[in-house]
Amino acid sequence: MRASLSAPFLRPLRAARLSCLLLAGTAFPVLAADPVPATPTATAPKTKPAARPATAAAQVTPDEEIVVRARKRDQMQVSSGGQLGALGNKKGLDVPFNIRSYNSSLILNQQSQTLGEVLENDPTVRTTFGYGNFSEMFVIRGFAVDGDDVSINGLYGITPRQLVSPELYDQVQVLNGASAFLNGAAPSGSAIGGNINLLFKHATNAPLTRITGDYTSSAMGGGSIDVGRRFGEDKAFGVRLNVAGKSGEDAVTDEYRHSTTLGADFDWHDRSNRTRITMDIDYENQGVNGGRPAIFLGSDVTSVPRPAAPSHNFGQRWAYNDLNYVFGMLNVEHDLTKNVTLYGAFGALTSNEKGNYSNPTVTDAATGAGTAGAMYVPYDQTNESTRAGVRAHFRTGPVRHEINAGGSGLWEDSAAAYAMALTPGTTNIYNTPQFAAPAETFAGGVVNDPQTISRTRLYSLFFSDTMSFFHDRVALTGGFRYQNMLINGYNYSTTGQGAMSSHYDQDAITPVVGLVIHPTRRTSLYFNRIEGLSQGPTATGNVQNVGEIFPPYKSTQYEVGAKYDTGRFSAALAVYEISQPNAYSVAVGNTGEFAFREDGLQRNRGIELTLNGEILPGLRFNGGGTVIQADLRHTAGGLQDGNTAIGVPNYTINGNLEYDLPFLKGATVVGRVVNTGKQWVNTANTLHIPVWTRFDLAGRYTFVTHHTPVTLRFGVDNLANTRYWSSAFNGYLMQGMPRTFKFSFTTDL
Repeated sequence: MRASLSAPFLRPLRAARLSCLLLAGTAFPVLAADPVPATPTATAPKTKPAARPATAAAQVTPDEEIVVRARKRDQMQVSSGGQLGALGNKKGLDVPFNIRSYNSSLILNQQSQTLGEVLENDPTVRTTFGYGNFSEMFVIRGFAVDGDDVSINGLYGITPRQLVSPELYDQVQVLNGASAFLNGAAPSGSAIGGNINLLFKHATNAPLTRITGDYTSSAMGGGSIDVGRRFGEDKAFGVRLNVAGKSGEDAVTDEYRHSTTLGADFDWHDRSNRTRITMDIDYENQGVNGGRPAIFLGSDVTSVPRPAAPSHNFGQRWAYNDLNYVFGMLNVEHDLTKNVTLYGAFGALTSNEKGNYSNPTVTDAATGAGTAGAMYVPYDQTNESTRAGVRAHFRTGPVRHEINAGGSGLWEDSAAAYAMALTPGTTNIYNTPQFAAPAETFAGGVVNDPQTISRTRLYSLFFSDTMSFFHDRVALTGGFRYQNMLINGYNYSTTGQGAMSSHYDQDAITPVVGLVIHPTRRTSLYFNRIEGLSQGPTATGNVQNVGEIFPPYKSTQYEVGAKYDTGRFSAALAVYEISQPNAYSVAVGNTGEFAFREDGLQRNRGIELTLNGEILPGLRFNGGGTVIQADLRHTAGGLQDGNTAIGVPNYTINGNLEYDLPFLKGATVVGRVVNTGKQWVNTANTLHIPVWTRFDLAGRYTFVTHHTPVTLRFGVDNLANTRYWSSAFNGYLMQGMPRTFKFSFTTDL
């Protein structure tokens, strides 16, 4: 589609070399976002200029048309707002929660290869490994978000649970804070301090054929193809196809990774746009061979070992994992009237995971000596997830209401087994010997045919009313979600269905109260009181109340904050407190007996500041900082009262600065700093990892050749090749990645 531009508009742009200016002189280069058709931006003046063409078609070259069409949608790489579960899609300024969305242009421009690399941009998120494997786990407000508890379009249970390929997604959204009302209880019981939500890509109005090739040091290559088209009358039917893959050795010596991702995304709407349907079908295969694992510290270790050389691999070459997922969802919305919308979604996932893992346990911090065993784990999962509801708008006198009501359900069946070596090999994290995988002589379950070990059923109903007063300057939200949690565990050692080893059937109601006040059109002040929800414990061991089942843990959050959003720049400041209960055994008088009680508490208090967008023309900043105090309270015998929770840094800072070079149109330089405060390794607070800082540098250049836009990118992560422990969450240490070079090119055909 050609843009219709008036002659006075064209003359100054032509003099300034229109194609270069539109490529680099605006906030993001041509390939930063999917293109959409251009629309008229000016009309002809009443005074007729002499000898001037009336439209752009007479003056704009084919190259310029490509650029005009591609540049019309000037997206922010980070925007305020996103999908808020029961409340639907909302602008950040209008809700009493802190939520940000990182879009596909940032993923592409930063050459992000995993979900964790996307979230390195967020000052409130830190990434670590899962227990004993290579899965990514995230820490928000001092609490974990397991890979199992990352959602897609608000549905839990359908996301690949260990590693996520970001090429399939249009947005990665981060919600800070508890979310039991918004999203329901997370299936693995995490997501207490925040939530991560993904949105699939779908076709835009303009045809898209995008090819990307990439290379990562030391020898990993890959590429992707992204095709989008719309068909039919009024372009009602859309198709988006994504194919991506990579394989080779990364910057850690002898660590090999591979991934293959396929995505087919369809959407349709009727002529009036009252009915909207999307369907997404996706496949992902990820694998790590000879990966560098996290390390554990022996019980007698009294100091934290120094990190190994940045690229040194203290893992074993035979360690690996191979992850296969087929997943997708169907989403339907229908507007009954202009004020009432019905919606429903259904998603499913089937997975097959297997891996042989080996994590060193350091027994001598000075020399790095230790042991490393072996554990083979096959894990299969079949999940189904659904939600349905109604959203209605109406007025009662001067008050405008938005009613949200509905329900959700999740069915999750997991099958697993394990085989482990009882005699570990000797190793050293500084001078690592390679040894044959030790014989795995102890097994649980049927290794060649894993049987069901758990079944989770989560059902919920929710209702909320957002009342707006004084021409929408004040909005008050009140609501609740009723949640039922049915979780059965089955014995590893039996075949077939297995004998039930645990049964949990409890329910809870989690309310929410939120207030938003708009002093001006671009600012808001907010408050929320909301809860998180996770499975309560069952008393085990030598205690008086063995077998007692405790109600679900309710984590209570209080938060106040302020936001500013111009559309091109946003800022948010939040102050919060989250209290998470826990349980342990306590002595019963002087009887010498013990009882299992829910007496413990972890209280996290913090301040968050996030800044995103264009500071000056051609200069953009994404980042911010947090300060957090994660205190343990009411611990067993009061021995650790006042100590800081393991692996929670006392502060985090991120800064990502982009600058469009004025002397080289189309060129952008990028600098990033990631700084993380001290983290305790043990609950006694006698061992800690120090503050660490990492610097990244990147650049990209966009130009047009043979009427085709091309972007070249080059980046260096950990520019100084700093050696550091990046995380101590859960008490084990993960080392930061070494200096890593990345190169890619992208072209739109």
